[in-house]
Amino acid sequence: MVQSNAGFSAHITDTTLVLPAIQAWKIFLRDQGRSNHTLKAFSADLTLLANWLPTDKQIGQITTKDLEEFLTWLEKGRGIACSPKTLSRRITSLKSFFRWLSENGTIAADPAQEIIQKTVVSPLPETLTKTETELALRAAEGLRTSARPDPRPYVLLRLVLETAMKKGEVLSLMTNHLEIENTAEPYVHVRYPGSRSEYRYKERKVPVSLEWVDAYQDYANKYEIKDQVFPWSQRRLEYLLEDVTKAAKLDKHISFDMCRWTSVLNDLIDGVETDRIRQKLGISKIQWREVYDKLRQLAKDQGYDLDRLPGFRKLD
Repeated sequence: MVQSNAGFSAHITDTTLVLPAIQAWKIFLRDQGRSNHTLKAFSADLTLLANWLPTDKQIGQITTKDLEEFLTWLEKGRGIACSPKTLSRRITSLKSFFRWLSENGTIAADPAQEIIQKTVVSPLPETLTKTETELALRAAEGLRTSARPDPRPYVLLRLVLETAMKKGEVLSLMTNHLEIENTAEPYVHVRYPGSRSEYRYKERKVPVSLEWVDAYQDYANKYEIKDQVFPWSQRRLEYLLEDVTKAAKLDKHISFDMCRWTSVLNDLIDGVETDRIRQKLGISKIQWREVYDKLRQLAKDQGYDLDRLPGFRKLD
């Protein structure tokens, strides 16, 4: 019998077939508060294994050699491209599943323990320097106060630079998510649909400046904003950022992702506490380690002396 920390028990043994064992593991993960996205990805990875193995294969009969041959098939024999990132995730799924079975005493030995985890180094994101950020904000302010004033680029740009919100989060932002009336500490509440446990890292409160609040109120009055803060399409918002790029005469193309990374890079350079930045991004401590390493390299590439930056103390 396997007992999860959440009180779930599943009657599986080393003679259980793979698919029922996967279902038991999914219930365990759900009880641990893992997101539906994670459950779906892990389940799909392991279902591939179940379909590849003989139908009568018991979980206690699976060997390291079986798993190695399965991974080789994914890479070379399946006929469907498997990117290094996807392969890495599938190895993670295998390791997590069989470690769970082993630690709960369902199988005598963990066949995935000897499988080498293939790490994937993703390219560094593009960011704005502090000088470029100032130029972009100045250009957006110029669009806001021109002969044909358009406050949208400024409100959008400043919001993302201050909050590091993702594109989808900006598109989903509603007026009742803003706490900006009669407060000395205005903030934006980033919300997600569904259960709180599923989005416990992503849902967060992020401060905004009084400068942004003033600009937003002018913008809201001009465009009669009622419910959705930015009632335009994704493509239209991207064009607004491109308008800023052109007005600032930058060689880079300003994007949501660029602003998100720029926001937290500047925070770290300015010495903001790392856990506050992690919470601002809406990511877990495990995810933060990879982000932190990238930020260190980005700061170095911009010529900052890491030893002199209080925000760049080495993680334990």
